[in-house]
Amino acid sequence: MGFNIAIDGPSGAGKSTIAKRLANELSFVYVDTGAMYRAMALYFLREKIDPKDEKAIAAACPKIDITIAYQEGTQCVILNGENVNDYIRDEEVGIMASNTSIYADVRAKLTALQQKLAQTSNVIMDGRDIGTCVLPNAQVKIYLTAKVSARAARRYEELVKKGVEADYDQIETDIKDRDYRDMHREIAPLKQADDAILVDSSDMDIEQVLSAIKKIYEKAVLKGKE
Repeated sequence: MGFNIAIDGPSGAGKSTIAKRLANELSFVYVDTGAMYRAMALYFLREKIDPKDEKAIAAACPKIDITIAYQEGTQCVILNGENVNDYIRDEEVGIMASNTSIYADVRAKLTALQQKLAQTSNVIMDGRDIGTCVLPNAQVKIYLTAKVSARAARRYEELVKKGVEADYDQIETDIKDRDYRDMHREIAPLKQADDAILVDSSDMDIEQVLSAIKKIYEKAVLKGKE
């Protein structure tokens, strides 16, 4: 088994940003779980499967293999042997991923694939159920969160910098709604694992969060050598 770091937390807490930076600094594989859901969605689209047809979705799952590979220093999502990086960011793929990720068969399939990756490599995964469901035996579990106001402010600033018109109040409302949905969904709800370490980034910048998590990682490595 590789060394596994699980980072969970609500939307807008900075999980992906931190996970990517941390993976780069520690020479770990960053497993983009969201991209894997999109790759499955791409398969369903190509097969013209109705996202509301749960039976057809379930029947298709055994035919899908997804892994993460590096080609010329770039992380690639491989769907049944094909690099699908250029296709999975399309809007229709994102919508299909959102509509099909609710199904138990889809989550079970991807959980198995993600666990397979974690067995053979040192990985960092971020999501909402990594420490509780996907990698329950991860050597390091982080629950990265921040106040709703802090997450909304970050998202607002991000949009403004891109020249996109943004409504702070609406962003804050959307975040609260997303938190509620994630925490109350029937399958794999968002929650802090019992053995996860809480990191509240409300008043921290990226470098401070990275430093805090690296200290947790270093402590776990030392403990493992005892």
